[in-house]
Amino acid sequence: MAGSLLIVDDEKEICEMLSRNFRMLGYSVKTASNGIEALDLLAKAPVDVVISDIMMPKMDGVSLLREVRSQYPMTHVVMITGYVTLENALACMRLQADTCVFKPLHDLTELESAVSDALKALDLWKHKFHELQGMKPQSTGNAQ
Repeated sequence: MAGSLLIVDDEKEICEMLSRNFRMLGYSVKTASNGIEALDLLAKAPVDVVISDIMMPKMDGVSLLREVRSQYPMTHVVMITGYVTLENALACMRLQADTCVFKPLHDLTELESAVSDALKALDLWKHKFHELQGMKPQSTGNAQ
């Protein structure tokens, strides 16, 4: 399996299209229609990458990004939006989204690359943590 994804968008057609595409590429995929549903799913089983729209009812994507960063620091987040503003882009950057892909999503190459890059970064961190587990702790105090 290539990795686990959570696709969050209030447009059912987009969720279905992205879900089909990423499943065909070998990913495990869950979907949610807003940030609240997404957080409920993450509480049950965290995922590697969240792909989230920005403009959604109940809880928007920027608020979801903030919560994911706070509660699930190892989860990467790729934002998608059709409501392209400097304010949205800056909010995503400040909250450390991996990237922001603009709708309409005619060609999924950019989104697929963003997910692949996020998974590579996650694998690198997992490898570092595995290395750390094998190391002996170093003394931080000064011997006298």
